Amino acid sequence: MYSIKSNYLFTCVLSVVFSVIGCKAQKVDSAKYNHLDLFGPINWPYTPNEIRSANGSPGEKYWQNKADYTIHASLNEKDTSLSGNVSIIYTNNSPDKLNYLWLQLDQNLFKPDSRGAATTPVNGDRFDVSGFARGGYQINSVKITYQNKTYTIKPVITDSRMQLRLSEPLEAHGGQVKVEIDYDFAIPLYGADRMGRLKTRNGYIYEMAQWYPRMCVYDDAEGWNTLPYMGLGEFYCEYGDFDYYITTPADMLVFGSGDLQNPAEVLTKNEIYRLKEASESDQTVTVISKDEVGKPETHLKQNGTLTWHFNMKNSRDIAWAASKAFMWDAAKVSLPSGRKIIVQSAYPVESSGDHAFGRSTEYLKNSIEIYSKAYLEYPWNSAVNISGVALGMEYPGIIFCLHNLKNEALWGDVTHEIGHNWFPMIVGSNERKYMWQDEGFNTFINQYASQQFNKGEYFHPEIRPAKVIAQQMKTAADPLMTPPEAMNLNDYGLYYNKTSLCLDMLRNVVLGPERFDYAFNVYINNWAMKHPLPYDFFRSMNNAAGEDLNWFWKQWFFTDWKLDQAVTGVKYVLGTPSHGAIITIENLEKAAMPVDLKITQANGKTEILRLPVEIWQRGGSWTFKYPSTSRVQYIEIDPDHQLPDVNRGNNIFKEGVKLNTKVINKTRAIGR
Repeated sequence: MYSIKSNYLFTCVLSVVFSVIGCKAQKVDSAKYNHLDLFGPINWPYTPNEIRSANGSPGEKYWQNKADYTIHASLNEKDTSLSGNVSIIYTNNSPDKLNYLWLQLDQNLFKPDSRGAATTPVNGDRFDVSGFARGGYQINSVKITYQNKTYTIKPVITDSRMQLRLSEPLEAHGGQVKVEIDYDFAIPLYGADRMGRLKTRNGYIYEMAQWYPRMCVYDDAEGWNTLPYMGLGEFYCEYGDFDYYITTPADMLVFGSGDLQNPAEVLTKNEIYRLKEASESDQTVTVISKDEVGKPETHLKQNGTLTWHFNMKNSRDIAWAASKAFMWDAAKVSLPSGRKIIVQSAYPVESSGDHAFGRSTEYLKNSIEIYSKAYLEYPWNSAVNISGVALGMEYPGIIFCLHNLKNEALWGDVTHEIGHNWFPMIVGSNERKYMWQDEGFNTFINQYASQQFNKGEYFHPEIRPAKVIAQQMKTAADPLMTPPEAMNLNDYGLYYNKTSLCLDMLRNVVLGPERFDYAFNVYINNWAMKHPLPYDFFRSMNNAAGEDLNWFWKQWFFTDWKLDQAVTGVKYVLGTPSHGAIITIENLEKAAMPVDLKITQANGKTEILRLPVEIWQRGGSWTFKYPSTSRVQYIEIDPDHQLPDVNRGNNIFKEGVKLNTKVINKTRAIGR
């Protein structure tokens, strides 16, 4: 507590100053800001309990169900179809008995009468879900085995979901049921930009994803998660082990998620030798060159079929690709623990070259090494990039990149898609509901990969993402928490860029890198191979960083509020610069952030003054004394342009230049 006697003179002087300049706590009439909107009480819709702790970590009784798959599938190139049998061992670790099961039938998106086709704009969009006559799954049979009893069941199919009503409930706390499904489907040419067929001079490239019926997630937040697949909203999958067999024409190469189990049965001795060489090399090693594509010596046999056997542990999904047209190269990845894995690229001759997919493996290797060092180590033994029809799509251990990308565009695609192996393949969020939790997080980490790769070859420090987002936010009205299928198709890029910018602001403006990085890694490690909700992330960051950030989450994730901070007044104590400057700043829009001010005096002294967000806790106007020793010539709010301020014109004060009266409106007694 201050001594009354020692502060008496200061109090008198300050009272005179405020009475003279008349600017104490004056409000700007046009301001939209209400401090109670931002700093008032907030209640998350999910209450902490023994399953999800208040500190954002999995609770003592956290559970999630498990789905283990054995799949046998055949690619039938004559009629461009796939036929398969999937056997699922589903383990119910929940505390609930389950009377029915729900599965995802994602290929049903391509039925002519699907919800996705019905809701696609008449002029199309990126996903172009128009459906085709042969589209969708044919479910030929479904069998259930439970407690040594096997019976056939008639599924109830609704759009892209399938319900299996059990003859007796599946027991809680570890009950297991076996589901066996025979199915087939016609392979779409363009599978919603996530899979499909690309014609090349040496044959089609098949990118196969969403290619087997798979379990919906049953969790503690929603029970069964049964939102339909409609195009934009991606996936939410249970973790489990995958053992799968792909039969194709013998002259095709097949690449898939996980580890190839039978190389001697599908690869030539020369290819096996070159792969071993690549697994020990930091430089890209050619396995099949441009001149070798389609040659008889690159295949064990020319006629009939071969079956490729892959296995992947603790994954939420798998995908694969097959073609006669593939060139192939590979290299070693060195992980922080000392473990070595292999990365590969497969692409047609049209995609080859040092400016194109010839550097794909280099991009893939470096990205995995960067992310593994910064965050959690990559958990699987291999990764592969496929050149094909999809613009860019991610699956555990395999990514699809558009065939004609080159140079920086290809780097950006590769590092983004493999970055998804952290979000959401390792940190298994619900993409179908919370797109920002995977696309945004991934976009955030991609910038650091670009900064580090090859001494910043593709890094552009001059680009200011905040400026771009500020322009988008002037018209975009959908909060980040909006489900993807409800967001304006012109605005869904905000899931990527706005989220990334939010994390940048949190790291660089609010918390600082050390506190943010620690808290972010706590979140990643706590939720690896689990199912976090957005509120788990919010609580993790609050607790590990030691900061109540609810004001931050509220405005940037739950609203479309905009930010506009302004310098609205500069005066001097008793009219004398050496006695100190009285500076007034205003918060003109509904969002608020800490304020960084660059202040330059006539004597040449320049410094950055940092004011916490708490200055806005009681209102939208803040007046403070700056200990100037000469006239203030220049003030700029957010000099590094880290914030998406929608009107940067009022961020600057220049001595002798009249302040923007349109912004100040009716504020009185502001001047130099």
